[in-house]
Amino acid sequence: MQFVRFSLVLLLASNVQGANLTNIVDTAVAANFTILAEALTKAGLITTLKGTGPFTVFAPTDAAFAAALTTLGITKAQLLNRTDLAAILKYHVVSGSVKSTALKNGMTPATLQGANVTIAINGSTVKVNTATVTSADVMCSNGVIHIIDKVLLPPATAAPTPAATPAPTPAPAAGTLKDIVDTAVAAKTFTVLAEALTKAALVATLKGTGPFTVFAPTDDAFTAALKTLGITKAQLLAKKDLSAILTYHVVKGTVKSSALTNGMTPATVQGTTVTISIAGSTVKVNTATVTKADILCSNGVIHVIDQVLIPSAAAPAPAPAAGAATTAATTAAPAEADTAYTTRGLASLTLGGILSAFLFA
Repeated sequence: MQFVRFSLVLLLASNVQGANLTNIVDTAVAANFTILAEALTKAGLITTLKGTGPFTVFAPTDAAFAAALTTLGITKAQLLNRTDLAAILKYHVVSGSVKSTALKNGMTPATLQGANVTIAINGSTVKVNTATVTSADVMCSNGVIHIIDKVLLPPATAAPTPAATPAPTPAPAAGTLKDIVDTAVAAKTFTVLAEALTKAALVATLKGTGPFTVFAPTDDAFTAALKTLGITKAQLLAKKDLSAILTYHVVKGTVKSSALTNGMTPATVQGTTVTISIAGSTVKVNTATVTKADILCSNGVIHVIDQVLIPSAAAPAPAPAAGAATTAATTAAPAEADTAYTTRGLASLTLGGILSAFLFA
């Protein structure tokens, strides 16, 4: 059975190069399963699926989630707030690494949720319950992923009729604050949030006690940066210095706007400082303007900014003029030439702020 799409062939080629497979979560993130990654973060399953396993995951695509939301008559935010979200996600996971060659017609493997799924094979078509496997055997360091075109619902999770409207999730009690991560997840327009946190391994940190102050670029800053750089989100997420860039937007302690003073230079978690400048009612962090201040969280505060912050130590050099390649090459250390200050290098430097747009705005 072969269900591998061209895009996944490229992904696997990238992962397998040097026998370097990534875990299930990082593989899903790299393949742009944005809603699945966000749901795993919300359900607290990131650590589990980054563990040794092994696991077999039947992974719904973003299109599959979109179809499920329509069928259920709910929004993504309502889905992420369901009390049975973890159960739904675990219903897509089977213990062990079960490749396509081991799938047999009529088998009913038990899922981590407890209930069983049913495998049906008809010629080259493989189904898991009513979902069709569209790409099989995406190998990971801790298991295997089979991509499916529908979201699987456990037997106890009955889908409502089209006319039914699920009861809304109760709003938190007055005075109840979410942590920085959950505040970001609750925002409907920041779907790359889970990818950023997962890829940078900052979920546990930013859900910790802190407290932290986050200077967070907006979604518009993210969009503008991608357009200016002419790069994709996948290229940004691939940078190994993602965590350092993200932490350049984070200061230890809860620093509300009333505590910001002109000329102060707080140290970031990344290690270098940012500069605060205040002129009348305008507050800037480096060259970025604070557009919304004092979004309080249970473990800190968020100030929204309109630009991406780049650490001074990582600021890219101007692109060399034609014919100046030799000079540029001798200026950068040879081992860093491919990441130092190419357009792709600049992409990585903006990534922390860009992804923070999804993370905190």
